[in-house]
Amino acid sequence: MMMFAAHPTRRIFLYGAPVDMRKSFTGLIVIVQNVLKEDPLSGHLYAFLNRRGNYMKSIVWDRTGYCLFAKRLEQGRFRFPEGDGPQEVSAARFQLLLDGIVLDKWRRIG
Repeated sequence: MMMFAAHPTRRIFLYGAPVDMRKSFTGLIVIVQNVLKEDPLSGHLYAFLNRRGNYMKSIVWDRTGYCLFAKRLEQGRFRFPEGDGPQEVSAARFQLLLDGIVLDKWRRIG
């Protein structure tokens, strides 16, 4: 399991609407604050997809600064839930997503 997702108290939120992947730290933090209405300093992980669904960026605060992680699939697509609101997933389900496994059921939050 990836270390950044495995923290015992970390919650993981997926943002279903496509995001411009030219955004870096500041742009993604603005989405977390203004769109998701979450605190980017919470230590929770926030994941975003591009329009094609083959590129994911995640941002998380780790006590001393923000960490930005990216993954691009050479084949296939990541499958996030549809809609603009955040979806919370467990670390195990997030790992399945990173491995390219499609999840059928989502639990809506917020």
